[in-house]
Amino acid sequence: MRRPVRIAPSILAADFARLGEEVRAIAAAGADYLHIDVMDGHFVPNITIGPAVVKALRPHSELPFDVHLMIAPVDPYVAEFAAAGADIITVHQEAGPHLHRTLQLVKSLGKRAGVSLNPATPAGALDQVLDIVDLVLVMSVNPGFGGQSFISSQLAKIAALRAMIDSTGRAIDLEIDGGINAETAGAVIAVGADVLVAGTAAFAGGAAHYAGNIRRLREARGAAPAAR
Repeated sequence: MRRPVRIAPSILAADFARLGEEVRAIAAAGADYLHIDVMDGHFVPNITIGPAVVKALRPHSELPFDVHLMIAPVDPYVAEFAAAGADIITVHQEAGPHLHRTLQLVKSLGKRAGVSLNPATPAGALDQVLDIVDLVLVMSVNPGFGGQSFISSQLAKIAALRAMIDSTGRAIDLEIDGGINAETAGAVIAVGADVLVAGTAAFAGGAAHYAGNIRRLREARGAAPAAR
């Protein structure tokens, strides 16, 4: 059963000098989740934030904190992000030797567990863990930087994952991250995505525009973008 489309603005595109204010503004504008990208300069070629920033932001919003850990090894840091206020903790299949054990750790801490698939990671990587996953995140760019162009080959993967999720009968979020804008949003919704991560497209224009940005993403419909 298809779920309503939800929007998860990525704070990577927010004004970091006013981060608490930005979080409050994007929540008031109608965001459903707050997407927090954590990068370590090792697993991906960039460095962003750690659990201290997540903890500092927690009092500024009651939105679910959707924390995407692009770090390796990931297991030693899961408990810190859980304690800092994460509601959803998403890890990469390649970020540790035992994906099932990592997901069990997330669940044991009372958090929703997600798995992220890089563009070259096949949908089949989830075959043995889909029974304990709460969210599947498809990267439609190579992780590490904002502002990249959507990789249209991921549409087939999203469609395949939609079928896999539907076959379980479980309420598993199918989230897409990378190059999402008013054009590409329609394409990913059409093939089964129900949570859209958007950075620039959500935060463009300042706080007065956030509600309109979110509405356009949520209501987007359209054809697939040009192949890249």
